[in-house]
Amino acid sequence: MFANVLVNYFKHGGPIMYPILVVAIVAVCVIGERVLWWLRESMRRDPETLEKVLAALENGDFEQASRLSKDSTDPVLRMIYHGLNHVHYSLQGALQVAAGIELQRAGRFLTVMDTLVTLAPLLGLLGTVTGIMASFTSIGEAELAVERVSGGIGEALIATACGLGIAIISLIPYNYFTAKTARLQFELETAATNIEVMVNAAKQKGGIDTMQIRRDAARGSGQTVQTTPKPN
Repeated sequence: MFANVLVNYFKHGGPIMYPILVVAIVAVCVIGERVLWWLRESMRRDPETLEKVLAALENGDFEQASRLSKDSTDPVLRMIYHGLNHVHYSLQGALQVAAGIELQRAGRFLTVMDTLVTLAPLLGLLGTVTGIMASFTSIGEAELAVERVSGGIGEALIATACGLGIAIISLIPYNYFTAKTARLQFELETAATNIEVMVNAAKQKGGIDTMQIRRDAARGSGQTVQTTPKPN
């Protein structure tokens, strides 16, 4: 019964309902994918291991920190592992690259959702214009002009309602996902700052250098670091 009502409204909404339907399908797919992704990501968070890793870094035990963060599904721990094992010449640069990768995953499809929120009411407005145009062009043409006018107005209202409805439904999860991404960005930036402070403190306290950090992290992850001898 409900499906028949929807089909009837769709038919009376005019040709603009087809692009509105495409926008609705894309919105449902994107929102569903993002909901599943964030649910899965929330189950991957590991605050206990993160505390252990930060404690190891504070003590200058980079091997233990690398071992604990290896193969972790927590985005913050993945950033730490990537930063420790890809230090090269700049720890800050390695952490920024790793954080950028995590944020790119979290912000996936946000641009699409932003476009849908803007596009849906515009399509509804376009349906309003075409419906009213059809109403005015039918005035005075035939005996059934009143029915045509009312049909055009109905087409305009249906298209407008559908466009606004899609925009409203998409706006709420869009703002929610944007806030979640901003929260993750804050956590990554905070963790990266803490790591830089701890590493710099360990360098000053223990007299270690970047290559020593890489060697310790490589031992913790089971890798080997090849060093190029300096020319005489």
